Amino acid sequence: MRGRGVSSALSRFLAGIRFEDLPGVVVHEARRGVLDWIGCALAASRHPAIAILLDTFAATGSPAVAPVLGQGGRRLGLLDAALANGQMGHLLDFDDTHMGGVVLHASSPLLAALLALAEHRPVGGQALIAAYVAGFEAGVRTGQGAPAHHDGGWHLTGTLGAVAAGAGAARLLDLDARQTNHALGIAATQAAGMQQNRGTMCKSFHAGKAAASGALAALLAARGFDSSQEVLEGKRGFVRIYSAVAAPERIAAGLGERWEIARNGYKPHACGVVLHPLIDAMIALRAAAALPAGAVDHVALRGHPHAVKITGGDDPRSGLMSKFSINHSAAVAYLDGAAGIAQYADARAAAPDVLGFRPKLRVEVDAGFRKDQAHATLVAIDGRRFEAPVAHASGTADNPMSDAALERKFIGNAGDVLGAARAREIAGRIWALDAERDLRDLVALCV
Repeated sequence: MRGRGVSSALSRFLAGIRFEDLPGVVVHEARRGVLDWIGCALAASRHPAIAILLDTFAATGSPAVAPVLGQGGRRLGLLDAALANGQMGHLLDFDDTHMGGVVLHASSPLLAALLALAEHRPVGGQALIAAYVAGFEAGVRTGQGAPAHHDGGWHLTGTLGAVAAGAGAARLLDLDARQTNHALGIAATQAAGMQQNRGTMCKSFHAGKAAASGALAALLAARGFDSSQEVLEGKRGFVRIYSAVAAPERIAAGLGERWEIARNGYKPHACGVVLHPLIDAMIALRAAAALPAGAVDHVALRGHPHAVKITGGDDPRSGLMSKFSINHSAAVAYLDGAAGIAQYADARAAAPDVLGFRPKLRVEVDAGFRKDQAHATLVAIDGRRFEAPVAHASGTADNPMSDAALERKFIGNAGDVLGAARAREIAGRIWALDAERDLRDLVALCV
């Protein structure tokens, strides 16, 4: 069978990752990822969905073991904390996104699992970075081996996120290659998450469940719980049953030569990533035309087919739903010159000026466009035309956010919950993450 031995080869590689062997660019990208994800989780910590989740854990019983970010020192059971933190990280759709053949929010399930396990035994920053990198490799590469996985309706942050979290957790617990293989299998057999739940509290719940599944997988594997050693490539393995097209040989291609975390992307806008090029175009049109909404006759938008397939909601009824609406995102981008957390609140989804601008938008797909490409043309009532082409959306690997921009995003997200002074202190600690001796000291600042 084509691709035999892939799970074992990947597991041997993951178990052998050491911080001291990682390229500098990979280590720095890991610092950037931790900074961004913690900020996104803190920004979502007061959301009603999290209140419901925490109330439910209180009702069902959860031992005080691991902290929940932004909750004033509240602790939950290790797996429950991973679930809560994982959901917070993804809830606002503001978290990082890898687009190298897979659209995956790897950090929410992965880092939530790792931070929970860091309460299990003392863990330093170097160990966290190595585990983070390992999980990224496993999650993204598994997706590359299942190229039609997304087309099947699966939410990749739930499915591939479980694999990523299991692999990262195995590295953090220093499991050997055989145990790591078992952790991959235990995580993969729990993988779930449906795209049908976009725009609801369930979408980010997928990330939380993936975090808990990954942490559990590694803990079980460490104690001798086993799984198939061909869980990815086997006849009924992940890439064959979760995808109509299987390419298991891609999973191990270039291991140690191409590091997936180095191609990660970060969001300047708090919504589905396929909308970002269109948002960039609308913000550019606003600056170029400088026209009030009433002076706009219509705007023609062109984007990748996935932008319409994934985010074609014309009439979102909530803030969460508006994160997957081209019409809403394009409207607020022009009206507000931004697409941040405030633009995706329930009130903005129902605002009269937004509702009034949506009918002016005409959306077309262009199969020749890349996923990070878009074009917008504004036609004014007086006949003037303005155009805004976007070759690569801001925040992508080809048009990355600078360290300074990423830190500003973090301060904005974390500062609203913890205060700007503490947010700056946390940022400084994360930029020097590999010097942290015990992650519990850093996490204590984030609660």
